[in-house]
Amino acid sequence: MSKTSRIIVVLIIILAVAAWAVYPRIDEFTGSNSNAEASAQNASRAKSALPVSGVVVTPKLLENKIKVTGSILPNESIQLKSEVSGLVTKVHFKEGQKVKKGTLLVSLKDDELQAQLEKLRFSKKLAVGSENRQKLLLNKEAISQEEYDISFTTLNTIEADIKVVEAQLAKTSIIAPFDGILGLREISEGAYITNSTIITNFYSIDPVKIDFAIPGKYASIVSVGDVIQFETETSTEIFKGTVYAFEPQIDQNTRTLRMRAISSNEEGKLLPGQFAKIELIMSSVNDALMVPAISVIPELNGHMLFVAHGGKAQAVPVRIGLRTESSVQILEGLSPQDTVITSGLLEIRQGSAISISSLTR
Repeated sequence: MSKTSRIIVVLIIILAVAAWAVYPRIDEFTGSNSNAEASAQNASRAKSALPVSGVVVTPKLLENKIKVTGSILPNESIQLKSEVSGLVTKVHFKEGQKVKKGTLLVSLKDDELQAQLEKLRFSKKLAVGSENRQKLLLNKEAISQEEYDISFTTLNTIEADIKVVEAQLAKTSIIAPFDGILGLREISEGAYITNSTIITNFYSIDPVKIDFAIPGKYASIVSVGDVIQFETETSTEIFKGTVYAFEPQIDQNTRTLRMRAISSNEEGKLLPGQFAKIELIMSSVNDALMVPAISVIPELNGHMLFVAHGGKAQAVPVRIGLRTESSVQILEGLSPQDTVITSGLLEIRQGSAISISSLTR
């Protein structure tokens, strides 16, 4: 072998050894780059998944309610007045007193009427005796029928006059027309009153009535017997009542239907004139699927929402039912335990990668 050939062989051996020594390092270096790229890709994927909030759909009771305002009314109420003018001789009641029907409340001066009644009673005794004698004479044909008729008519006239005076006397005694509670007294003993003078206000407040109105579009689905719940501005206690009547027409000015309910008030917590916040329960559904109203997206042909499935957003067409203040009933398109997306709805599309950052059950 020539000297030149030996030099070439030696150089090839040296290059081979050098390549063998360097190769593992290149491999390590190359492998490290591959892992870094994989990690970067994973991080990129994680970063591209949109964080959203979700709600797990579970069946629940849904009550179809209307929320309106109304007023509490007494069951019965009057301004107590006298039928006749006269001088008040005695006030028999105390302010705020509960009384029964027929209780004597006020007496007016009746001296003249009592005297007239006594005079008529004496006249009646005389007329009765005269009528008896005339009847005996008529039976003996000692007098004519006309003479007897005169005495009989006189007796009947006196009896009618007695009834008139007794009726006038009854008007001097002012009595309670029903069971109730008396208001503040507006007169005093010794005062002269007329038929326009207010003596006091008189109320029956157990039970009480609740007067309210609902939009006319609900007129066909409400009926007598519907239950209401209400509270007043003075208490957070929930009271219940039952609808017992409503107007047979829609108000032309307000387009509302006026209704009236009745509620027990044994403890006297409800006072006439109070403002009431009312919920009228028209119907209920035991296993309704409810979703937040914000999650329902209107479309040209209906509605849709996004459901989380396998880390991606899936658009689902739905048919909606009843609405509440914050929720919507889903009649078709959802199943129990589906996760409905409630945030990021403007950014996600069908098949978008998502991650649930907040989940409500």
